[in-house]
This record gives sequence, C-alpha cells and structure tokens, in this order.
Amino acid sequence: MHPAPSLIVFTVFSGLGFGLLAWLGLGPALGQPEPLGWAAFVWFGLGYGLAGVGLLASAFHLGHPERMLLAFTQWRSSWLSREAVLAVAALAVMAPHAAGSVFLATPLPAFGMAAAVLAVMTVAATAMIYAQLRTVPRWHHWTVPALFVVAALAGGALLAGQGCAALWLLLLLALLMIAHWRIGDGRFRASGSDAGTATGLGGLGRVRLLEPPHSGRNYLLREMVHVVGRRHAHKLRLIALALGALLPAVLVLLAPGSVVALAFAAVLHLGGMLAARWLFFAEAEHVVGLYYGRGGTAPTDG
Repeated sequence: MHPAPSLIVFTVFSGLGFGLLAWLGLGPALGQPEPLGWAAFVWFGLGYGLAGVGLLASAFHLGHPERMLLAFTQWRSSWLSREAVLAVAALAVMAPHAAGSVFLATPLPAFGMAAAVLAVMTVAATAMIYAQLRTVPRWHHWTVPALFVVAALAGGALLAGQGCAALWLLLLLALLMIAHWRIGDGRFRASGSDAGTATGLGGLGRVRLLEPPHSGRNYLLREMVHVVGRRHAHKLRLIALALGALLPAVLVLLAPGSVVALAFAAVLHLGGMLAARWLFFAEAEHVVGLYYGRGGTAPTDG
C-alpha cells in the first residue's frame, strides 16, 4: 500500500493524543494526582492538540474533504464512521473534566473515566479500519488492533509522566511489533490468494501473467501496490523497534522520575512510531497486485 504521509500523521498523532487523554481521564481511578490550573491546561491542550492534528490529517486524505460530515452517517457498517463518532464523543465527554481541572481546580472523574474508555475505543476503531480488510492479509490479524492500542497507551503514558506504566507498555509494544512483522510476513502466502484465484482461472491450471493489464501507471498501482526493498525494510524495522520501544524503555528504566528523560523518551517514541507506521502501510500487500504480477512476492533486495 502507498504510505501516504497524511495517513501516517493521522494514525500516529491521533493515537498519541487519545492515549494521553485516556491517561488523564484515568488519573483519579489510578490514584494519581490530577493536574490543575495551568498544568492541566498544558496536558489537556497537548492531548486535544495531538488528537486534532491527527484527525485533521485524516480529513485531508479524503478525496473530497468537504464531504467529511458524511463519515458520521455510516456507523452501522463502517469502522471509519465509527471512529469519527467515537472520536467526537471522546473529545466532548472529556471536555467537562478538562474544563473543571483547568478553570475550577475541580476535576470531574466520572466524565474523565468515561472519556478514557471512549478514547481507547477510538484508537481500536482506527485499527479496525485496516484489520477488517481481508484483501490485505498482513493487516487482517489480531496484532493490528493490539499494536495500535498498546502504542497509543505507551506514548500517552510517556506524555502523562506515568513512568512505571510506560515501561511495561513499551516492552509489550516491542513484543507486539516483532510479532506483527513475523506473523505478517507469511500472511499473504497463507491466505491462498494467487493469480489463479484473482482471475478465477485457477481451475484450468497454473495462471501466469502474459502482459500487464495496463501499459502505464494507474490509480491501483499508485495506491495499492508498493514494493519495499528487503534491506531497507530490515533497517527500518530495527530503527522503529529501537526508537519506538527499546530506547524509551531504557531511558524510563534508568531515570523513572526524570521529566527530562520522559520527554526525551517521548520524542524517540514518536520518531520510532512514524517509521513503524510508514512500514505498516508500505509493507502491506493488497491482493489487487496479483493482477499485475506483484502480489505475494518477497520484497526486493534493493
């Protein structure tokens, strides 16, 4: 799949924003001191800002951004619509808790906890937009929603100053990243899709591509077929794993109470997740590539 920058920004930044808001909403239930006044303004402002940047990026990815309000109307059948509804609900329900903390020094924990649940559900709905797609076998697996939710909570924990929780979530994130890559590498082949199933001619024998369906580039090749060199993918996986999970975990472990260490760990985590999300889209093979002789093949060595 084509790794569109808008999708990368959307999934990473909105995940961080809703992850941070989830921790801010769960603070009273976890016995954590609530930020008040200007401190609350900064933390809630950061959460709303990251979530807003992500959602704005997703709107620009639409072919017709002016029609984005229609995304709210298909919630019965569309995960994209459910994500939009949940996102607005999470931000709206969190607003009384945030306003009470900022302006009245009186948090409203009932609103905060309800909004935290909605925030996590929003991230899960984002993941399901991709995990539901049978046409992309690498995504059609339980590791995708688990990866999105844990990444959001890990990044949110770093931003919220939850060092202990961040450490364990980062370690879990590292394991999920490895599992997603290891399992995903064999998903296309295990799906049984090939040129025979794609064309419906498999019953006649082995099907091979004689000529490409088109003489030039088209929308399907541009958006649905993307080839990543094996060496490049391997390097990016190491970068994503190190920056997104391992190095931040080491920083938190060495200096669990240091605000500077947590901030630096959050910056590293952001860089790692941008690399990981680029790979998430670039390595995904859509079955439509079978029509062009490019589906289900190993990455090139370039």
